[in-house]
Amino acid sequence: MNRRRYQVVIASLSVALAAVVGLVVLLQPDAESRLLPEPLEAVFPLPGDAVVRQTAIEVDLPVGYMLEIEVDGIWIPPHEIGFTEGTGEFTWQPSPGSMVEFWAPGDHTVTIRWDRVAGGRPDPGEFTWRFRVF
Repeated sequence: MNRRRYQVVIASLSVALAAVVGLVVLLQPDAESRLLPEPLEAVFPLPGDAVVRQTAIEVDLPVGYMLEIEVDGIWIPPHEIGFTEGTGEFTWQPSPGSMVEFWAPGDHTVTIRWDRVAGGRPDPGEFTWRFRVF
């Protein structure tokens, strides 16, 4: 290859890289849509996500909080919600015999309500989001 061909290849790769970076910036959700209310640390699936049918709801709160979960208008009994006390992570997944036995394809709405039960004054809150199962 001669010098001119190298210059053309380098220029083409530079333009392609700039296009990829530009697309990532344009298609990335804005920071405001990813913000969660305090004290909520994380949820999964994220608002607007498309997930598989085996997905579990995961909610991360600081240690010392309790959580209630409503899925598509159905309140999930506390004994069906998994809880890791050391991390404050709550999990729930549809299963046979559960209030919701499986994820049907389509949109689903999750509402969570929390309150501090240890280590300070009450701190109630609520958050609702939607995701899609395919």
